[in-house]
Amino acid sequence: MKKIIVDPTFWEVFPDAKIEILTVEGIDNHRVESKETQYHELLNQSAKEARSYLTEENFSQNEVIAQWRQAFSKFKTKKGARSSIEALLKRANQNREFFPINPLVDIYNSISLRFGVPCGGEDLEKIKGDLHLGKAQGGENFLPLGAETDAPALPEEIIYYDEEGAICRCFNWREAQRTMLTEETKQAVLVIESINEEQAMRGEKAMEALQEKINEAFDVTSIRQTLTKEQPEAELVD
Repeated sequence: MKKIIVDPTFWEVFPDAKIEILTVEGIDNHRVESKETQYHELLNQSAKEARSYLTEENFSQNEVIAQWRQAFSKFKTKKGARSSIEALLKRANQNREFFPINPLVDIYNSISLRFGVPCGGEDLEKIKGDLHLGKAQGGENFLPLGAETDAPALPEEIIYYDEEGAICRCFNWREAQRTMLTEETKQAVLVIESINEEQAMRGEKAMEALQEKINEAFDVTSIRQTLTKEQPEAELVD
């Protein structure tokens, strides 16, 4: 039985966090030309909605950005590391166009933008052993998406990891090539992170919307779970 486990070291830093988990199996994640326009419009409409989180002229002073920057200041990070939601909102703020990648990624990026929350996803079949979220010991293997050389995790950095190394660094700032969602993905785990009560309310609504969209898009029944300090682990697949 494969599990997702949030380590005690994580709760020491973020005791009020909630980690929303969605597990989905039996999907066909291939891009279909006839649906490319649909996903393109979904992403860019979500980007327009995301601008509601950008009310301050100074980008870093917007609440969503400021909260996650503060969160990243509580643990060891690589210089310049930012939450995935900041990267998406920055593009939205610059009125940059979004283009489809693959259905799973397009869907969770659209939800991330709409609700102002970080979303991420991994290919379950490529995870070795249990999936953990916690502090790195340092030196965990990590080959970032698009890179050719290893970029090991730093000591006490917040990472997702399995038996073979880091999967995402600094929450989901950087994604590993090894477990990334591709068109060949058939089983996936999707994650939405919240570190305070206000974020958790948006995170819950975001996960509801994500589950509905994925069930509809792939004609599957996904499984949703929530991890907290009191309930720090859950089963993913048999």
